[in-house]
Amino acid sequence: MSENNKLNPLHDAAPEEIEAAMAANASDEVERLKAELEELKAKSSELADQYLRAKAEAENVRRRADDDVSKARKFGIESFAESLLPVCDSLDAALGIQNATPEQLREGADATLRQLTQALERNKVIAINPAAGEKFDPHYHQAISMVPAEQPANTVVSVLQKGYMIADRILRPALVTVAQS
Repeated sequence: MSENNKLNPLHDAAPEEIEAAMAANASDEVERLKAELEELKAKSSELADQYLRAKAEAENVRRRADDDVSKARKFGIESFAESLLPVCDSLDAALGIQNATPEQLREGADATLRQLTQALERNKVIAINPAAGEKFDPHYHQAISMVPAEQPANTVVSVLQKGYMIADRILRPALVTVAQS
């Protein structure tokens, strides 16, 4: 018997035996493939379910985020409004006084302005009010005119209107006159 015949036991078998062995082998392979197919179908179904759950969760997160943004826009100034209520109360009280003296009106206006300034500062709204002689800064100041002055050129001479910033953003630059060169 040759070396090739030793390795192949069906070499000397009858054709019916070979056919039966091949059919059995094919049947085993079909069963293995069917089992693998079922396993892959189950895995695919599980992954599809996980995908749908993840997609639904992402949609819920997006919807909640949209709601949060909507509420933030709608109620974002709530704290600011609450801090202005005492200012309104003070103005109402001042208007309710009959026969107030000019001194009382001045004192009430000063107190109300202090309340308003505190409310603005609590909400990160800070006044920009440069002192005379401070260097002109176009990021914070808007020059209305240049005037002859004894101070150095490009410095603030006077403030016509305070500016304001919130956090690091300019709401309104201070309107100033600037020394000529």
